[in-house]
Amino acid sequence: MKTTNQFNLPDPVFKALTNDTYTKGDSNRSITTLIDSPRIRIQKSELSEVIYEDASEKIWSILGTAVHNIFEDHAEGNYLSEERLFVDINGWKVSGAIDIQKTEDDGSVTIMDYKCTSVWSVIFDKVEWHNQLNAYAYLVRKAKKVKVNKLQIVAVLRDWKKREAQMKDDYPYAPIMIVDVPLWDEAVAAEYVEGRVKLHQDAEFSRLVGEDLPLCSDKERWMRDTKYAVKKKTVKRAVRLFDSLEDAQTFFQKEGFGDAYVIEERVGEPIRCAQNYCRVADHCDQYQKEIVHA
Repeated sequence: MKTTNQFNLPDPVFKALTNDTYTKGDSNRSITTLIDSPRIRIQKSELSEVIYEDASEKIWSILGTAVHNIFEDHAEGNYLSEERLFVDINGWKVSGAIDIQKTEDDGSVTIMDYKCTSVWSVIFDKVEWHNQLNAYAYLVRKAKKVKVNKLQIVAVLRDWKKREAQMKDDYPYAPIMIVDVPLWDEAVAAEYVEGRVKLHQDAEFSRLVGEDLPLCSDKERWMRDTKYAVKKKTVKRAVRLFDSLEDAQTFFQKEGFGDAYVIEERVGEPIRCAQNYCRVADHCDQYQKEIVHA
């Protein structure tokens, strides 16, 4: 992927933003790669010379790295920081660097992962966090032969507002929070990780023999369902949102809304594709076919 500097950032800033030191170690794939779409990963590799990202868009990643580095420097005692583990799965060496492991009194391990993220990620939860940390639990069990006690996210909330925390009961109470992640059964975690390896291997074989890549799932595309908004014509904010037109019409009639109000269909869309969170969307036949037929 090529990096642009469309806002003419100073050279030191540009260099800092584009200095990528990440490595997956001596492995075929990392956990963070496996839990994402094989279609996206393969197309990123194939299209590396024609897809672009501006340096300014890397700022949140850089801030996340800075947070990691600060916390990593202070891990001691029963805390182990940034250990990369390796496990062989179906001919692939799979790795994962775990931000922090806390050894409990009984010898079990609590796995923690640092996230520099938004308030909404904590309010609404993220399935990706469940997948990632349970995949790490799989690595710990396989590579270290120890029991996993708990999974946690250490969430640094970059857009936290003290006033909102004082006013809203469901708002995070502090700018840094511990979020518990459900710990899956060992068999469920193993089925998930080994299934992701097979999915990626099958996708690579399909590409090798000239077949189509597997389609991204709705979850991988961050699919937003179609909603029906009962709203005032002159106001964007909805009075109520409904999953079906019938429910919206029933509410509209029950409340006796007049000509100043309307039912607006808000068509669902794959947010990751449509809002350019996926760098290959402009070249992806799955998404481009949908645009043509929309």
